[in-house]
Amino acid sequence: MPIITFVARVSDGMLLVASMESIGDANGNLDTYKQQAKQIMKRLDQRSPTKCSIESGAYTFQWHSYLIQEGVCYLTLADRGFPKRLAFLYLEEVHAGFVEELERDSGNNWRDVVTTVARPYAFIKFDKFIQKKRKEYADPNSSQNMHRLNDDLADIHNIMRKNIQEVLNRGERVEHVSRISSNLADRSKDLKWGAKKLRLQAIYRQYGPIVAVALFVLLVIYIKFF
Repeated sequence: MPIITFVARVSDGMLLVASMESIGDANGNLDTYKQQAKQIMKRLDQRSPTKCSIESGAYTFQWHSYLIQEGVCYLTLADRGFPKRLAFLYLEEVHAGFVEELERDSGNNWRDVVTTVARPYAFIKFDKFIQKKRKEYADPNSSQNMHRLNDDLADIHNIMRKNIQEVLNRGERVEHVSRISSNLADRSKDLKWGAKKLRLQAIYRQYGPIVAVALFVLLVIYIKFF
């Protein structure tokens, strides 16, 4: 289930909303994971990958900056066994609800409000919506969530996967991660085109001789009778 959910401004990593599930943490790691999440958000910029899953200990960080071009990052911490696709569907609903609430309060100027707000946790009242959604997504095997997964057409292979050590301890810059994402997309296109060519070659080898013989017979008939 989603345990921690953060909504932050990408430009400076300032938290706009923080929502957490009250759970036992026998290993005392939850505070560490929260600090890692904050560090991750501070490293984001406008060139960051729009979707990324970052492994950290017994949990998996999954962040979805669905509208990163408008300066908002949505991040959740979930159990390692929680389906990644479901985590991103959860984040998409959090995003949609956040924008809807801002539009209700500020109209079309909601982007300016997000950009200029100076107080952390300025939209903490949105926590009520997040709590509601977290309950809906708590059980990945519920009929509602199974239906969500069946309806989801997102390509999970396009979501970047990183280790927390790569992002934090090695000081890897986000622009480098973005280049990796771009290269992976290009390689994916090349592989798809290569597979298409192989299929065409197989069809040609299988049916080419038959088509050639048929054309030859038709040519002979045409010359002989016409």
